[in-house]
Amino acid sequence: MLGIFKKKTVNLMMPIEGQVISIEAVPDPAFSQKMLGDGFAIKPNSGNVYSPVSGKIVQRFPTNHAIGIESTEGLEVLIHFGINTVELNGEGFKNHVEVGDYIEAGDLLLTVDIDYVKDHEKSLITPIVFTKSDQIKKIVVDYSDFEANQKCGRVDMH
Repeated sequence: MLGIFKKKTVNLMMPIEGQVISIEAVPDPAFSQKMLGDGFAIKPNSGNVYSPVSGKIVQRFPTNHAIGIESTEGLEVLIHFGINTVELNGEGFKNHVEVGDYIEAGDLLLTVDIDYVKDHEKSLITPIVFTKSDQIKKIVVDYSDFEANQKCGRVDMH
């Protein structure tokens, strides 16, 4: 009978090679003040963006700078590459998925020309946000440097 109360844990794979930093360190109040949800951010070393979870693509912005995923466990994840990158109108971004696609953790979602983004004075800091905060019991991430597709943490869900 106790098994019905088992918590759901979602293991997170590192979506981009780089350094994990606190969501509060993101230079945009919508993210740093968790208006869009809790999470973490990455200072990327590469422009290849992979899925941190297995699930379904539920949102892809027309400018290709952000992708929404619903994990197989029901966790909603927003990957938002850079800050103010929507202003680039898709230039420098190559999308590899469409809404409705089922993906596995580690699948390539997006390729970003990080030099183009830097040349246009946009921040590369990439928030990874869990948009339904009421789903989240605890977020555990290792604030360290990672290669892409290494386990970097987990989310415990209610």
